[in-house]
Amino acid sequence: MSNIVRLPVANEAALQAHRLAPLLAPKRVALVGVSPKEGSVGNGMIVAATLGETPVELTLINPNYQEIAGRKVYPSLRDAPPVDMAVLGVSNERLEAALDDAIAAGVKAATIFASGYLDTDREPKLTARIAAKAREAGLQICGGNCMGFYNLAHGLRVCGFPPPPWMRKGGAVLLTHSGSVYSGICHNDKRMGWALAVSAGQELTTTVADYLDYALLMPETRCIGLFLETVRDPAGFVAGLEKARAFDIPVIALKVGKTAASAAKAVSHSGAVAGNHAAYAALFDRHNVIEVDTLDDFANALRFYSGPRRLAAGDIATMHDSGGLLELTIDLAERRGVSFAAISDATKAKLAQRLDAGLEPSNPLDAWGTGKDYEAAMADMMTALVDDPATACGIFCVETRDGYYLSDGYAALMEAAFARTNKPLLLATNLGSNGSDGVAQRLTEHGIPVLSGVDSALSVLKHALRHRDRRAARELAAPEVPEGLRAKWAARLQQGAALDEDAGLALLADYGIPVPQRRIVGTEDQAVAAAAQIGYPVALKTAMPGILHKSDVGGVKLTLADESTLRAAYRDMAERLGPRALVTEMVGKGVELALGGLHDAQFGMLLMIGAGGVLIEMMEDRAFALAPIGEDEAARKLDGLKLRKLLDCVRGQPAVHLPSVVATIARFSALLADLDGLIAEIDVNPLIAGPKGCVAVDALIVPRKV
Repeated sequence: MSNIVRLPVANEAALQAHRLAPLLAPKRVALVGVSPKEGSVGNGMIVAATLGETPVELTLINPNYQEIAGRKVYPSLRDAPPVDMAVLGVSNERLEAALDDAIAAGVKAATIFASGYLDTDREPKLTARIAAKAREAGLQICGGNCMGFYNLAHGLRVCGFPPPPWMRKGGAVLLTHSGSVYSGICHNDKRMGWALAVSAGQELTTTVADYLDYALLMPETRCIGLFLETVRDPAGFVAGLEKARAFDIPVIALKVGKTAASAAKAVSHSGAVAGNHAAYAALFDRHNVIEVDTLDDFANALRFYSGPRRLAAGDIATMHDSGGLLELTIDLAERRGVSFAAISDATKAKLAQRLDAGLEPSNPLDAWGTGKDYEAAMADMMTALVDDPATACGIFCVETRDGYYLSDGYAALMEAAFARTNKPLLLATNLGSNGSDGVAQRLTEHGIPVLSGVDSALSVLKHALRHRDRRAARELAAPEVPEGLRAKWAARLQQGAALDEDAGLALLADYGIPVPQRRIVGTEDQAVAAAAQIGYPVALKTAMPGILHKSDVGGVKLTLADESTLRAAYRDMAERLGPRALVTEMVGKGVELALGGLHDAQFGMLLMIGAGGVLIEMMEDRAFALAPIGEDEAARKLDGLKLRKLLDCVRGQPAVHLPSVVATIARFSALLADLDGLIAEIDVNPLIAGPKGCVAVDALIVPRKV
């Protein structure tokens, strides 16, 4: 696996033919609602569109002016020369009429800044009317309620608030539902270079999935950042993630609306309906998307993946000019779960030759001693660290600032080391607030990303190491399902009532999941006969219709050792709950797990693996995946649980037979995928895992209501 980023092969014909080409790469653009007033949106549109070398023809529209800054102004789109895209910088009250003019003039695309909300609106609402008209006309819209977009690969800036003139072309793509994230990252970080940045807003006709599809065709694209409130085109979005993985273009996602409170905000803010985050997390995991939790990590990840090199094999190596900050980095790395490369004795010898007396040749490395010949010495030490076979990348943890000779020297030594290796080098500031000065900009443009804050940098490296390993990992296919099983169970599930335990276990058994012997009984004598066939000890459970949680009503009796105890248990249960019962064999002791399935409206069946029995509600120990998964993926999910250590020999207890557990998880996921559309929820709890295998002891299956 090469450490050098390979850019996608340019496909100019595909880009020009893309449905978003008139929107994102137009040849002729109209600015509707222009104004000579400085500080206004109407004037900001002109300033933004004329920054740099804009290769498009600009047409200005406003019936109140004939000329602005020497440019002719037309009264309407119908009176102007034909254009590909119109920027509608008008108020909500004038928005519908402006869109009608654009459609009548044959415009193919539009950008809308306004929110589309009116105090006294009618049904359907303005946003719905605009979306319907645009879809009927085949017109693509960026927005509404957006900040616009920057296609710096095309040389076009569309915004009502002019961006800073120093924004430069680069390899990063930003697709965001938040206008403040858009302006916050694009307008305040000189390190970043952008191929494309889009403030998607309400996505009236054009979604993040569409922008993602377009960005993946751009030859400049090195990485894509997604700041998401929701996904309005799940199928298109999944297709985009699949394409990104196939093209080996890293995708970084920050999904908001994870909690009930923030999800409610998303609904009121942009009309988004926040999805089940477990499903999003599972989706991101399936497609090796780098999911981050903070805006700092999001920005740092974009900086890292915009760089020209990828992680090599191994772990990280860090160099410091402070012993105290070195110790802090060790503490933070342990908390983040990031490992330092175990460098060789040969590397240590090289370090020792360049270190001042009293400094230890190790990784992480405190490299500052007397400061004598520090540039050459520290360049050699960074080179030695990063060249070690166990090192994935080298990181210099230090502050930067302009006009300071040490910062200039640090930049020079990193550039010297960078020229000697093909592995990635980074600079991470210790303080999160630092890093957008001229020195940081210089290093990043040289190919050495400067990340803000060592803690966030370590978090990003943790994600990056995992992303690297997932790229190289094999993935077995999900188990095949015998033909006819879906049809066999469809009629029963389509009846609408939850399956009782006996039917649920029968369904599991059909899909290859081990279940206990059992018999449905309706009398005391039938219970005794069933136990004789199964063999004591047995368990007795109520099978009366409508009782879904049997233990809550005293409907479970365990370890019934003989006929007399069984008869007594049956009589008690029959009197309280009814005569229908299930006699099952007692499964031996083991580790109790739980398997679950849930239908997600956007992405299909979601698999849950976690602690079972009484621990299912007490432990926040769950892993999720989109069904189906193979055994490799099942093992990886299992390894991520806190209870994983219980599956090995603990305090003299025999180890669980892991292959059977992994195989059962994979088969269960295949069941979920096969019955997608028929099942709303399924709960297997507990799944008892022991040294000889595992058994699903109980099952609750709730059909999906159509």
